[in-house]
Amino acid sequence: MAKAPILTPRADDFPRWYQDLTAKAELADNGPVRGTMVIRPYGYGLWERMQAEMDARIKETGTQNAYFPLLIPQSYLTKEADHVEGFAPELAVVTHGGGKELEEPAVVRPTSETIINDYFSKWVQSYRDLPLLINQWANVVRWELRPRLFLRTSEFLWQEGHTAHATYEEAREFAALVQREVYGDFLENVLAMDFVSGRKTVKERFAGAVNTLTLESMMGDGKALQMVTSHELGQNFAKAFNTRYLSKDSTQEYVWQTSWGSTTRMIGALVMTHGDDDGLRVPPRLAQIQAVVLAIKDDEAVLAKVREIGDRLKAAGIRVRVDDRTDTPFGRRSVDWELKGIPVRIEIGPRDLENGTAMLARRIPGGTSQAFSSGGGKEPVALDALADLLPAILEEDQALLLRQSRERRESRTTDVATIGEAVEAVTAGGWARIPWAVLGERGEAELAEHAVTVRCLVAADGSVPDDGDAPGNVAVVARAY
Repeated sequence: MAKAPILTPRADDFPRWYQDLTAKAELADNGPVRGTMVIRPYGYGLWERMQAEMDARIKETGTQNAYFPLLIPQSYLTKEADHVEGFAPELAVVTHGGGKELEEPAVVRPTSETIINDYFSKWVQSYRDLPLLINQWANVVRWELRPRLFLRTSEFLWQEGHTAHATYEEAREFAALVQREVYGDFLENVLAMDFVSGRKTVKERFAGAVNTLTLESMMGDGKALQMVTSHELGQNFAKAFNTRYLSKDSTQEYVWQTSWGSTTRMIGALVMTHGDDDGLRVPPRLAQIQAVVLAIKDDEAVLAKVREIGDRLKAAGIRVRVDDRTDTPFGRRSVDWELKGIPVRIEIGPRDLENGTAMLARRIPGGTSQAFSSGGGKEPVALDALADLLPAILEEDQALLLRQSRERRESRTTDVATIGEAVEAVTAGGWARIPWAVLGERGEAELAEHAVTVRCLVAADGSVPDDGDAPGNVAVVARAY
C-alpha cells in the first residue's frame, strides 16, 4: 500500500501545498493579529543567510547601514502627493500613546522615503557630502487585506536602500547597479533563481518614483512574483523636503535620489520556485545546513563516527548538522530533513561502519528513484571521500536548480500578437510577451479585467529599456502573487 503524501500534491492544489509546506517545514506560523506572522527558527535562519549575502553585496557598492524610527509623523507622508496617495489604503496609524491622544498621529512606517529625506536634508550641505548611500534592515507595516505567509503580510522584514546624488545620471546608474550587482547577482548565484529584469509601466511603478526597475521570477505554478525593485525617485522627495546641496559652482541644487528594497517575500519565492511534492529544496549556497549526518541506530561506534564525520566536514568548510537523536525513529528524521530541503543527507549505521561507507542521499532534484550519477537518489560513498566529494556535489546541485528555474520560464513563456492570445497563454499557466505598441495603457487596463498584469517592459533584445515607450519594447504579462 502506498503511503499517504505528507503534503498536498502541487498539481492538485498549489496554494494548499504552499500552506502545508510552510507549516510542516517549520518556516512560519500565522501571528495573533490578522496578517502578521511568526517566523520560526528554521525560516528565520534562511532569512539570516539571505541578509548576510545581500548585505555583503550592498556594502560592496559603498552603502552603509543605519536605522530610522518605526513611527513617522503623519504630516511627513503628505509632503509628496503621489507617495501618500499610493500608500494611504495600507497605512496603520497610531493616535494614542501613554494613555493620551497624540498631538499628531504617527504612521507605522510603510517605507522610509519621507523620514529618511527629512534627515538627508540636514546631512547634505555641499557636493562633498554626495553621494550619500544609506541602507537599513527593518520591519514595515502595510495593512494587507488578503494575507499569505511570506508573500503578503501586514508586517514584513526587509532592507531598504536610500541614496542621494549630485546628478540624474549618477542616480540612474546607481539604481541600475543595485538591480544588477546586488539583486541580480544574489538571485542568480545564491537563490539559483531565474528572473526577467525590466522596467515597470507608469501604472505599476512605485508611488513617488519617476522609474521603477524590477526583477520578476516565475513560480512553480506559472505565476509571477516581483522579487525586488529599484526606484529612480528623481527630485520629487528632494523638493518636498528641500534636500539641496551647494554645487562646485556655488549654486544651490536639489539632489537626485534612489530607493530600493527586498523582503522576506524571498522565502516564499524560494518555496514556490524550488519546492516539490516532498518539500523544500534549498540551494546549497543559501542553505544554513548544507549536509546533515544521521546516525541510523543507537550504537556507540556509529555515534562516534557520525560526530567525527561532522567535525571533518566542518573543517572542510561545509555547513553541517549532526543528527544523533536516536530516540527519534530514523525514518521520521529522514523525512523531516527532506521536508526542510537539506541538500545532502549522510546516513551511517552499523553495517555502513563495517564497510567504511555511508549512504549519501541528494535532495536535488529529489526522490530516490533516479540514479545517483544523474543528480538524485542514494548510494554508498567511502567515509574518507566525503569531505572531498561534497563541495563538487553541492555546486552541481546549485547549478541544476538554476537551470530548472530558467527552463521553466523559457518553456512556459509565449510570444503573442494580440491581447486575447496573451490572456489565453496566461490562463494556461504561463507568461506572455506582447509588443508594448500593441498593448499600451488601454490594453494594460483590459488585461487587468482578467486579473493579468504587466510585470515589466523589456527591450527587443531582452535588456532593460531606457524609455518605457521606446520602439520595440515588449510587455511581459502574467498573473502574479
